Amino acid sequence: MQAFTRLDAKAAPLPLANIDTDQIIPKQFLKTVEREGLAKGLFYDLRFDGEGKERADFVLNRPEYKGAGVLVAGDNFGCGSSREHAPWALMDFGIRCVISTSFADIFYNNCFQNGLLPVVLKADEVAQLMDEAKGGNHVVTVDLEAQTVTSPSGKAFRFDIDPQRKEKMLKGLDAIGETLQSAEAIDVYEMKRALAQPWLEDA
Repeated sequence: MQAFTRLDAKAAPLPLANIDTDQIIPKQFLKTVEREGLAKGLFYDLRFDGEGKERADFVLNRPEYKGAGVLVAGDNFGCGSSREHAPWALMDFGIRCVISTSFADIFYNNCFQNGLLPVVLKADEVAQLMDEAKGGNHVVTVDLEAQTVTSPSGKAFRFDIDPQRKEKMLKGLDAIGETLQSAEAIDVYEMKRALAQPWLEDA
């Protein structure tokens, strides 16, 4: 998993509440277990019309937001069914951080397992980021070590995060990576068990 320390990137405003996981990545794109290639399905029904043409008025299709790395979203982002493809699609599109006032629990947890940083800020702080992202300067700074989001105008907002999740994000550790940190101890245990209970090796 890619570590997250500090991100300087364009912020795209998406002031819609209750964006669910089927809107983030519709069901027809869930036929793969690969993490790459899902960007094409991200917000598909919002990004494209019935003929598959880009909707010029959707924020991520607008030229000034091309390459956005931060999404500033409405309340309850990531609600609906559980699908790990949702953070995969966002990251494949280039988005490394989503900022909102609230997230659905399962989506929030899935983000940390995949290197996507979900940041919860106060409603007035999200509103200010939305307003500034609509202006001429769209670049924000997300500093995980300092736990701050700095707006284009230089206003810093502090966010809370579980210390263990923060540490794993900074080191780029998912559940497997965290387990592999104890690989040496696991190998020693397996060796001792094989010597003490050799009959289990043939099971």
